[in-house]
Amino acid sequence: MPDNVTEPISAAAEFDAFISLHPDISIVDAVFVDLSGTLRGKRVPIKEARSLFTSGLQMPEDIFMLDARGEMTDPLGRGFGDGDPDGTAFPLPGTLVTLGAPPHKRAQVLMTLNGPEGEPSDVEPRNVLALAAEQFAATGLKPVVAFELEFFLTDPQRTAAGAPQPPICPTTGVREKAISVYGIYDLDRYEAFLSAVAEECARQKLPATTAVAEYAPGQFEINLNHIADPLLAADHAALLRPLIKHVARAQGMEATFMAKPYAGMAGSGMHVHVSLMKDGANAFAARPGITPVLRHAIGGLAASMHEAMAFFAPNANAYRRFTPNLFVPVNRRWGINNRSTGLRVPAGSDDATRIEHRVSGADANPYLVLAAILTGMKHGIDNKIDPGPPHEGNASDFADPSVPFEMLRALDELQNGRILRAALGGYVDVYAEAKRTEYKRFISVIPAHEHDWYL
Repeated sequence: MPDNVTEPISAAAEFDAFISLHPDISIVDAVFVDLSGTLRGKRVPIKEARSLFTSGLQMPEDIFMLDARGEMTDPLGRGFGDGDPDGTAFPLPGTLVTLGAPPHKRAQVLMTLNGPEGEPSDVEPRNVLALAAEQFAATGLKPVVAFELEFFLTDPQRTAAGAPQPPICPTTGVREKAISVYGIYDLDRYEAFLSAVAEECARQKLPATTAVAEYAPGQFEINLNHIADPLLAADHAALLRPLIKHVARAQGMEATFMAKPYAGMAGSGMHVHVSLMKDGANAFAARPGITPVLRHAIGGLAASMHEAMAFFAPNANAYRRFTPNLFVPVNRRWGINNRSTGLRVPAGSDDATRIEHRVSGADANPYLVLAAILTGMKHGIDNKIDPGPPHEGNASDFADPSVPFEMLRALDELQNGRILRAALGGYVDVYAEAKRTEYKRFISVIPAHEHDWYL
C-alpha cells in the first residue's frame, strides 16, 4: 500500500474509538429505515453493542415491508408466507453517533441488512436506491443531491374530534393561527426549538443549513446541504425526521411530516435538488440557456412521473396535498425560476444550476423518492427526451389527468409501467402489494364524519 493511502478503519476499531471518546454511553440503538421512512430496530446494552460491529445483528427482512403502523403486510408471500427468515445486519461506516446533549448516555448507528444468503436485501429501500445509483453511473454523470423537508409543529393536545392543532407558541403562550411565510419573527419565537435542532444535527453529522417559516401556522422547512453521494444524502433526510420529532417532544410539542394534516392549508413537501457533474463541472450549467442534458433529464422526469407517484405520495393522505394554487405540482410542467411547477430550475449562479423536484410529500421514503428521480433522469438522458418549452406563469391551474392523484391508481401505474420496473425489477411489486394491504386496512376504519353523514 502506498505511504499516502490510509488503510480503512475496521468496524470494531470504529466502535472502540467511539466508546473511548464517549465512555458514558450505556445503550446503542441499531436502526433501520422502513418502507414508510420510520426508524425501527433494536436497543442494545453497551456490554453487548460491540458484537454489532463484529458479528452483526439478526433481523427479519419483513422490517422493510411493514405498513405505516408497523404491522406486517406479507407482500407476495414475503413475511408470513416464507417463514419470516432472518438476515444479518451490519453497521454502515461513519453512522455511529451520540444522541442528545452531553453527558451522552445513548448512541445510534444506521444498519443495512444482508439476506439469508449474504446478499444485500432486495427489499431494503436503501439498497433499492443503491441499485438505481449504480445504474445511473453508466451515464458518466455524478449526481449531487440536497433534500428540503417541510413539517408542522403541533400541540400534543388534539381537538375533541382527534385532529391536530397548531402549537401554542413557547414565547407568547398564544396558539398559532396566522400564515407568515418567511417570517423572521416566527423563527425568533421558535429559536429554542430551531437551535436545539441545529445542535442535534451537528452531533448526528447531518448537514442542516437554512430554516424558514412556511405557508401555514406552525409550519417550517429545514434544508440539508448538497452531497455528491445519493445514498448519503438520503441517509441525512431519513435521519432528520426522527431528530426533529425528538427535539419537538423534548420541548413540549409534536412534529409531523404528514403530507396534509389540515384541510384548506398548505401541505408539507420533500423537495429534492439534483445537479449532475461531469469532469468536475456542472453538466447543467449553461445560463442563460439550458444544456441538452438538463432538458433530457427534465424530460425523463416528466415522462416517468405517472409511474413514480406511488413513491412520491405513499399513502391516502398524501394525495390530499395536490391542491391547485398552493405551490404543489398538479401536472408534468417544468419551468425556470417558477415555483408553481413540479420540475423547477431555480435561479442562481451558473455553477448552481439544478433541478428542484417538488412533487414528493414530506412523508415519502427519501431512498425510494431519489431512486425514482435518478431512474427518471437516466431514462430521459438515455433516450434524449425533450420536455417541450418551459412553462410561463401559473402552472398549477391544470390538473393533468395522465398523472394519478389517487393511491390505488398510482399503484397500478407503478406496476404496469416500464421505466421503473426496468430499473428496480420486482421491488415495484413488493412495494405495491405492501401498500395495497396498508390501504385496505386504512379504509376498513369508519371515520367519525361518516357517521355524521350517513348514520
